[in-house]
Amino acid sequence: MTSPPEPKTATRASPWRFLRWLHLVYLLIPLFQPVFDPNAGVADWVIAGIVMAGGGALTVIGSLRPEIARWGSWVPLVVFAACTVWLNSGASVLIVYAAVFAARTEPRRVAFRLFVAFTLLLFAMIPVMPVDWPWRLWSVLPSLVFTWVIGLEAVEEADRERVATELRLRNARIEHLATVTERERIARDLHDLLGHSLTAVVMRAQLIAADPARAVEEAGEIEKTARDALAEVRGALTGWRQASLDRELESAKAALDSLGVELVVRRDPGLVLVGSTEHELALALREAVTNVVRHAKARTCHIGLDREHGEVRLVIADDGVGGKFREGTGLTGMRERVTALGGRIERMTAAGTTVTIAVPLEVAV
Repeated sequence: MTSPPEPKTATRASPWRFLRWLHLVYLLIPLFQPVFDPNAGVADWVIAGIVMAGGGALTVIGSLRPEIARWGSWVPLVVFAACTVWLNSGASVLIVYAAVFAARTEPRRVAFRLFVAFTLLLFAMIPVMPVDWPWRLWSVLPSLVFTWVIGLEAVEEADRERVATELRLRNARIEHLATVTERERIARDLHDLLGHSLTAVVMRAQLIAADPARAVEEAGEIEKTARDALAEVRGALTGWRQASLDRELESAKAALDSLGVELVVRRDPGLVLVGSTEHELALALREAVTNVVRHAKARTCHIGLDREHGEVRLVIADDGVGGKFREGTGLTGMRERVTALGGRIERMTAAGTTVTIAVPLEVAV
């Protein structure tokens, strides 16, 4: 079934779009002299046209060239004011606008230096103004005061906007990192949870093939393992399920017993771990036992948990085939978990395989 076409929405130009160019009215300042001077001649009109064209060109170039865009907002104003103040003393007010634009586009230190330069330029304008001396001072003084008053306020406002922008970017990065971290956590948890459970299911299915008389018993265990795996996956996705060393030791015993592997556990009874550390160590234990079940072909597996030399150590050792093999997703996830706690993993394969997981005592208890 074909969905109906979406209605086309006509894009109407805003009736206020011309306002973005309204500031270019300042280019008309040179016309004040020939328009209001009854003695103005052709030369005055030509000079006014040249100044207007030059100011317009600077403005257009500044808006079209990205590499000089930040200068394009205030440099034309300064040049225009310097070129027209001898025609109209009121042109000095353009320096105030230049100060505001400089404060918005330049770094704080550069803006202060420009304010000093604008001050010197205003004093340099005084001798060429087309009015008597008292009026020259009156024309420059407001521009001088407002260049600093409004300019400094613009600097502070620009700083606040920069800080707000940086804060938004930082929050966006934090949200992104939190999302990535959560995805990695779910991926590790799913691998650890399903890897162990599915390995147990496969092993029990193989036992049924080898001994059909155990079919009913093993089918019940397979169902129980599958249901437990489903509950754990749901818990991992919601982040609510806390892995437990006691549960993992029970699961390890069940998995190893089904293969005829003897499990020996040595555990410090007075060692109580904080929840987050126990969760990570429990999942690491699950991955290590899964590797024993899959690859070791062992007869005995030893698991030890105690404290030693300022560390909590979890040791999983078997007397299986040992040897080197490529570190897969499970061991990589285990290493990431332990590293996040400030710990380390050591693996020896001389006689069987021994995996030692050490976590600093201060984060474990």
